[in-house]
Amino acid sequence: MSKLTDVPKRILIGRALRSDRLGETLLPKRVALPVFASDPLSSVAYAPGEVLLVLSIAGLSAYHFSPWIAVAVVVLMFTVVASYRQNVHAYPSGGGDYEVATTNLGPKAGLTVASALLVDYVLTVAVSISSGIENLGSAVPFVVENKVACAIGVIVLLTLMNLRGVRESGTLFAIPTYVFVTGVFLMIAWGAFRGVVLGDDMRAPTADFEIKPEHPGLAGFALLFLLLRAFSSGCAALTGVEAISNGVPGFRKPKSRNAATTLALMGLLAVTMFCGIIALAAATDVRMAENPGRDLVHNGVPLGPDYVQDPVISQVAEAVFGHGSFLFMILAAATALVLFLAANTAYNGFPLLGSILAQDRYLPRQLHTRGDRLAFSNGIVLLAGAAGLLVWAYGADSTRLIQLYIVGVFVSFTLSQTGMVRHWNRLLRAEKDPAARRHMIRSRAINAFGAFFTGVVLVVVLLTKFTHGAWVALLGMCVFYATMTAIRRHYDRVADEIAAPDTPSEDTVRPSRVHSVVLVSKVHRPALRALAYAKLLRSDTLEALSVNVDAEETRALREEWERRDIDVPLKVLDSPYREVTRPVIEYVKSLRARSPRDVVSVIIPEYVVGHWYEHFLHNQSALRLKGRLLFTPGVMVTSVPYQLESSEAAKLRARRRQNWSAPGSVRRGPAERTKDTHPRT
Repeated sequence: MSKLTDVPKRILIGRALRSDRLGETLLPKRVALPVFASDPLSSVAYAPGEVLLVLSIAGLSAYHFSPWIAVAVVVLMFTVVASYRQNVHAYPSGGGDYEVATTNLGPKAGLTVASALLVDYVLTVAVSISSGIENLGSAVPFVVENKVACAIGVIVLLTLMNLRGVRESGTLFAIPTYVFVTGVFLMIAWGAFRGVVLGDDMRAPTADFEIKPEHPGLAGFALLFLLLRAFSSGCAALTGVEAISNGVPGFRKPKSRNAATTLALMGLLAVTMFCGIIALAAATDVRMAENPGRDLVHNGVPLGPDYVQDPVISQVAEAVFGHGSFLFMILAAATALVLFLAANTAYNGFPLLGSILAQDRYLPRQLHTRGDRLAFSNGIVLLAGAAGLLVWAYGADSTRLIQLYIVGVFVSFTLSQTGMVRHWNRLLRAEKDPAARRHMIRSRAINAFGAFFTGVVLVVVLLTKFTHGAWVALLGMCVFYATMTAIRRHYDRVADEIAAPDTPSEDTVRPSRVHSVVLVSKVHRPALRALAYAKLLRSDTLEALSVNVDAEETRALREEWERRDIDVPLKVLDSPYREVTRPVIEYVKSLRARSPRDVVSVIIPEYVVGHWYEHFLHNQSALRLKGRLLFTPGVMVTSVPYQLESSEAAKLRARRRQNWSAPGSVRRGPAERTKDTHPRT
């Protein structure tokens, strides 16, 4: 890339880093927590609301089930955290669920997990940013009025921040995450103090509304199904837990212990905040509805389609701190910001998983290489593009997007924990030490319970969310699975095809003869240079080849050829349909057909130009010929460049740019020292 185009790149993402500085990008626990756990921590901003939205279908009377649903979510969170603590110790290489499933359950299970995680990471970005836009819209109406544009703008901003590198972006993300966690705990503590000690009557802005139930009087199996659906919506609080197991290589040493500690801290913070918000929502009489304009009623009149429903956390914060108060504004801003930054969990998980899959030849190899800032830049850009497309398709509506969510998470949870059970079974068969066996048996019990519990939740999620949008996530998983299988099949086929044989083959046998053909259209400097180069090759036979498209030009070419007495035979091919490519291809094939053991070397003179628009004016026939000749066996294509004056001007411009030091440019070598002309004393 030229220096001119390098300038904006350096300004946006910073100076390129050497490969040996990779260790400097490793994260301490205080930074790793917001980097890898921002998704589950921030999900408490929308998961309680999703529970209440589903319960509102049965009316206000169903709200008293919300504490029990919260308890079930807490038990599930602790189970998953305890299970993944076993994962990070057993598989610290960063493969996470994919590595566990592949190693213990086979490649197909591993590919299923990878497909689920890739879909989940894309949805994490879309859901988190859409929810953040809605939270910010409670304080800034312009944002919610332009949801899609603002959401895509945030995706672009996050992409640039992550392209700067994990360490640098993690430091930026740490402050708002900790402000959000502190603000939520302060809200819970102050709300509990006001309600329990002071006896204040805290009321949410929707406390005076009534809920018109879509299905009043639910009982029996219908009520159970509703509660299970509410529970599956609340399980959104668990999204992103697996990112820490995928990001173990990003921790400082001891990697496994630091990752396990971060997991435990994340689980404790998330469940405390989730339960606190659910309790305050009940205490302040928060009202939510899936169709608020129709189902929320004030003084017997529906609120209408213009009503904008604020998230639960915003309503609780308004009831506890007061509308427009300093703490309310700080928490609203921190909530929106941390929801935006929650997408960073996916920005770290998706590129890393994509790199591992590319290494295993399931994805294009370009995803395995690191960019200038030692981040997996191609994976970051791919994630941003997919999430932006999803946000645009669903109008940045978190309620619609969240229906697609969770399925992929619990597919990976279940298969990963099942794989861990097989992992401990395999180790137990070979282990004789009683202390080590007791540790393995305990770990196996934790993973077995996790596999059972998450498997049950997966069934619940599929049953309750399939018709509400989960089928789209399953379709996405199938597309990823089929695509990765096809890519692996292609790479395997190519590897088999190009593998060097142990015995001599036609690729190692020297050709009998080399027949060189120089393509000419006129006798000019590029053609003469190509002929001189062809003579230097000392081929067995050499001839010049031209195509008769215009009889007058062909006659002029023959006359000039004879006048200059060029000692290379000129062969002219007739082309009654004025084609250039086909006659040349057919002639080359005929040479190969006459002598299959010969090699045909086609030499093409080409212009080198200095401006982009000049490429459209030259070399078009040469490009078409090269493209066709590449598919012809036994044919070698050589380009002989001829630099026009415009290319020399471009070279001078490049030299001037090279001498100019751009902001943030990287010195490519040590500075030259000037010679000391004065003798030392």
